[in-house]
Amino acid sequence: MINILRQRIPFLFMVLLVQPAFSAQLPADTKEQSKLPTAEIQSFVETFETIREGYVEVMSDQDILHKALKGMVSGLDPHSEYFTKEELVDFNELTSGNYAGIGVEVEMKDKRLTIVTPVDGSAAAEAGILPGDVIVKIDNTLITDLGMKDIVTLMRGEIGSTVTLDIERGGELKHYELTRRLVEDASVTDKWLGDGIAYFRISQFQGDSALEFYQAIDKLNKEGKIQGVVLDLRNNPGGVLQSAVGVVDAFIDKGMIVYTNGRHELSKTQFTATEKNTKFGNVPVVVLVNEGSASASEIVAGALQDHQRAVILGAETFGKGSVQTVVPLSNGDAVKLTTALYYTPNGRSIQAQGITPDLVVPQATLTFEKGQFFVKEAELKGHLGNGTGGEERTSADVKSDIGELAKTDFQLFQAVTILKTLPKLAQK
Repeated sequence: MINILRQRIPFLFMVLLVQPAFSAQLPADTKEQSKLPTAEIQSFVETFETIREGYVEVMSDQDILHKALKGMVSGLDPHSEYFTKEELVDFNELTSGNYAGIGVEVEMKDKRLTIVTPVDGSAAAEAGILPGDVIVKIDNTLITDLGMKDIVTLMRGEIGSTVTLDIERGGELKHYELTRRLVEDASVTDKWLGDGIAYFRISQFQGDSALEFYQAIDKLNKEGKIQGVVLDLRNNPGGVLQSAVGVVDAFIDKGMIVYTNGRHELSKTQFTATEKNTKFGNVPVVVLVNEGSASASEIVAGALQDHQRAVILGAETFGKGSVQTVVPLSNGDAVKLTTALYYTPNGRSIQAQGITPDLVVPQATLTFEKGQFFVKEAELKGHLGNGTGGEERTSADVKSDIGELAKTDFQLFQAVTILKTLPKLAQK
């Protein structure tokens, strides 16, 4: 289950399946019912001839047809797209693997190039670019009506070269100058947060992400006993469906994880948990999500929420509940086509709704009152000892406990607080 798509193309911002061309597998009666609409085809031919003969600039027949194909597919929904061979390579390089660039995951939303999330540790992330930002210009070039190939060309460049972005955020225009660097998409990071609480961050669901997650679990288990888990899916734009399934499988030992449903028989799939992959048993879990959590990350949050296996904390998620299938064409081009919707174990569709957290906690910046002063008994001269040999705590100890994490990541601070105060959260 974990490595089903290791040799396939792991696009982001989608739950991705790669299937043979659907037309080759349609039943004969379906093909007979799908007769070509001759009147509309005649209109297409006339429009084609009108453009070829009368458009202000000379265009090759191939260019006209490519634009027609692109318009036909992109007009279906924001996630369907027609790719030429070159665009397929460029798009894959932009959205997965290692590449030289600024490190942003993007999607076309209402014909606006929208940031889904900056990649962890990238130039874009360090500059403060945020999910939901809309790119207006790249190197002073308006990107309106540009194809993905042209956008990729503008964003890519040599390591160390600079690129400027003009970004719209909340009605204001912001200007950034970024230095391109090697973007390494390490999808899983881990660390201890103290008191037996393990932190796992999954930045995107690549083909090997579930395997990396299991390896990270094994590594921390060798270092100490895991008594609580924070699974951070904030700004995770999605990726490979099977990797998301593998992550959920580490937390539950039976039952439905996710199912998909569409018109074609190949789009009807379901995934269930397996006991052999369970890693955590009843260890309490908090899952962090926000507006940049999309697609496969919503599958994980939705499944764990339906199974009452975790507390979902943060902000309402993006709401992308559709499945895209890359259908290769005979000429080497491909169509990325929306073929199904996915559903959580309880039958919820996330499409255009998202996952509502159990605890809605906006990210916040805390400031502490200056000059606040207090003392504890342990700081009084001549105070009595503990009586049981316990370690004495001063006001400095209290401030260090709540200070740094609460100031730098309030949502994570709240997650840790829950795991510390409700140690039996996951018990049923």
